[in-house]
Amino acid sequence: MRTLAILLGAALALGGCGGPAKQPATVETGTKQETVQLKAADGVQVYGTYSEPANAHAVILLFHQAGSGQGEYATIVPRLNAEGYATLTLDQRSGGDMFGGNWTVKALGREVSYLDARKDLEAALDWARTRKLPVILWGSSYSASLALLLAADRPGQVAAVLAFSPDEYFEGKPSVRDAAAKLTIPVFVTSAQDPKEIAAAKALIDAVPGTAKRQFVPVQGGVHGSSILILARNAGGADDAWNSVLPFLRGVAR
Repeated sequence: MRTLAILLGAALALGGCGGPAKQPATVETGTKQETVQLKAADGVQVYGTYSEPANAHAVILLFHQAGSGQGEYATIVPRLNAEGYATLTLDQRSGGDMFGGNWTVKALGREVSYLDARKDLEAALDWARTRKLPVILWGSSYSASLALLLAADRPGQVAAVLAFSPDEYFEGKPSVRDAAAKLTIPVFVTSAQDPKEIAAAKALIDAVPGTAKRQFVPVQGGVHGSSILILARNAGGADDAWNSVLPFLRGVAR
């Protein structure tokens, strides 16, 4: 009932101005959920949703792809919560309506670049560190590359990175490969079945030093970004992707 009260309260408080996109669609029993409003370094208000199961092992920051919002993780969050991971989904300022809306984009009311959204990820990491849990970054498409940049810039603050369809989205300014080469934490990458995506992911994982890294190459059903884990978008390959992601996470924090 407490979880329901939090959700209803958030909806009523923000309903008059449209409110953040509803996410996730379901809540794992015993999981506490709250709407989060963060202020980025440049003053932009960023909206998100925090879900925390009892005795969480770590907090995973879930960043969406271009044209999207935190609803991208509506079916992913409950599974991560069930595995014992707290989650913070974010509506980054570079996004859209692909998965049901993006409140940060709506409130900002103007176009921004992928790199502008880096400030949103930084605010999320600063907030997550107050939870006193290991922090894992998880990005989808352009935000996968931002997650690698952020982890390289914040040594000692990030426990691991999962990058779904990363690439040099910023034309080398900054270089995602150079950032990957600085990482000393576990890194997971995957991609769609597209040969160019697979090659881009390989170039980045190859740059990561050490052996605590993994590239999952889908044999069937691979799709772009975190959608590889969404059954409705990847009926032929979502289970295989989960069977690679979950062991990686358990090796980082369990």
